[in-house]
Amino acid sequence: MSFASLKKNRSNNLSHLQKAAEAAVSGGKGGDDRYWKLTVNGEGIGAAVIRFMPAPEGEDLPWAKYWNHYFKGYGERANRTYYENSLTTIGKEDPVGELNSRLWNAGNDADKELARNHKRKTNYVTNILVINDPAKPENNGKVFLYRFGAKIFEKIMDTMNPAADELEEVLAVDVFDLWTGANFKLRQQKVAGWPNYDKAEFDKPSEVNEAQAEEAYGKLHSLKDFTDESKFKSYNELKARLVFVLGDEMVGGGSPTMANVKSLGKEEKSSYDEGEADETIIDSIIDEEDADTVSFFSSLADED
Repeated sequence: MSFASLKKNRSNNLSHLQKAAEAAVSGGKGGDDRYWKLTVNGEGIGAAVIRFMPAPEGEDLPWAKYWNHYFKGYGERANRTYYENSLTTIGKEDPVGELNSRLWNAGNDADKELARNHKRKTNYVTNILVINDPAKPENNGKVFLYRFGAKIFEKIMDTMNPAADELEEVLAVDVFDLWTGANFKLRQQKVAGWPNYDKAEFDKPSEVNEAQAEEAYGKLHSLKDFTDESKFKSYNELKARLVFVLGDEMVGGGSPTMANVKSLGKEEKSSYDEGEADETIIDSIIDEEDADTVSFFSSLADED
């Protein structure tokens, strides 16, 4: 829709986004300068203010959701890495999902732990307007893609569809609205060695300057590619890669000797056998645990 239509019809947008967010709960290549990443210091601490942008013209939602897998092989294959988008994103069977289902259904703790090692990771991508990036002020006022995980999406949901409060009225805020939305104060700290966003929060509703908002709206990046079937590798291609990383015995029905299974080690995220990995992507993959992991595998078990 045009910028004028966006402004006129925004009153109907919150309900649409609330339903889409609820449904969402039940990639890019390395070196892509379209992406913005929070700069942190040596202690893993950083802060910035960003604004989530509305859906690009001609698209329904302001975010894209996809799943991928990132894990290393075992034993002699520990230097091999599987880093691929999951076909479950587009509603198709995925070889890693099939392997995990078999491991989970085996019923023993060792195989369940392997399934957890291979679990799919939830990724969201949206357009943002950088309001204040203290570490890189040259980013201020620019539009970027921003990749984030389940924890930040949960904060978006809680703001768009807040829980009832017996003491005071809590208003729902469409955080993607340029006129009545809210800036997001992104704060990252390190807890138990891993990035944590508990202190990140939305500010009070505010309006983006009209001229700046219109200019930013015209620079939004399309989100369609993240769920476009043509952008995903075929089942056979993924299966071949999985066999290369884990071995035909494991993928075909066997199980590695637990004595030879090395920890996937989240600290081993700097590179993989096909070349340097984009740290923006890898960080987004490992910084948050998926809340739906157990329920996802359990549902697979129930289907068998």
